[in-house]
Amino acid sequence: MPDSQDSSPDRQPAAPARPQVPAADQTLRILTFLARQRGPAPASVIATALGIPRSSVYHLLATLQEHHFVVHLPEERRWGLGLAAFELAGGYSRQEPLARLGRPVLADLVDRAGESAHLAVMHGRDVLYIVEERAPRRPALVTDVGVRLPAHLTATGRAMLAALPREQVRALFPDAAAFADRTGRGPRRPSELRELLRDVRVQGWAFEDGEVTLGLGSVGVAVLDHVGWPIAAIAVTYPAEGERDPAAFAALVAPMATELGRRIRGARPARPKL
Repeated sequence: MPDSQDSSPDRQPAAPARPQVPAADQTLRILTFLARQRGPAPASVIATALGIPRSSVYHLLATLQEHHFVVHLPEERRWGLGLAAFELAGGYSRQEPLARLGRPVLADLVDRAGESAHLAVMHGRDVLYIVEERAPRRPALVTDVGVRLPAHLTATGRAMLAALPREQVRALFPDAAAFADRTGRGPRRPSELRELLRDVRVQGWAFEDGEVTLGLGSVGVAVLDHVGWPIAAIAVTYPAEGERDPAAFAALVAPMATELGRRIRGARPARPKL
């Protein structure tokens, strides 16, 4: 009798398992699709992009609308995320998963760099600091948890702005009136910010020297999600005295930003090469 576990090389690989609850799977895919768009989308576009029958998409959208997870814009014939979806995002913020995931990563960074580190997210034209890890015998910084600072002056803000669509950066900083000042340094008009962000995109990390606090410099790297969106940024701040090489700090910060991105996505860390 042949073995039921056929190990023949001609055996075809098993087909991917189908979702046990197709409606739930399709509903979550619709919400995920809408969350990734820059604005509301027509039902026909949703159906085509996800490969779901149009009639099913309409039924699912109607149910989601009843529970306020989506809203229908009849004049535009489009669908967008609703208040309930926003409340889910608020619940995510209240549970502080980003801060919880970031603390051990920042603690490791502080051990390696010997300088203080912090984690920030975008908040309009500002960055909002959600984690700070102070290095031993280092001065107190202005980047306490809950503090907001102008994004265009900070290393974390510049790292995230460089990863945003250029149209969004223009909307945030349309003219000179949008540029706050702290120490008399830093960009003061859109053209200067565009040039600065071009450099950040080329080198992969951001740098500021005395633009937040005189005598201190920072190096920041954006933390990207699975579609390349900057959900946060990590930075190291150090006394800008002597020969301090920003690139050397960037080499320490960059892998930590990558690791935090992996943790947020739920991906396993890469195995070290033997």
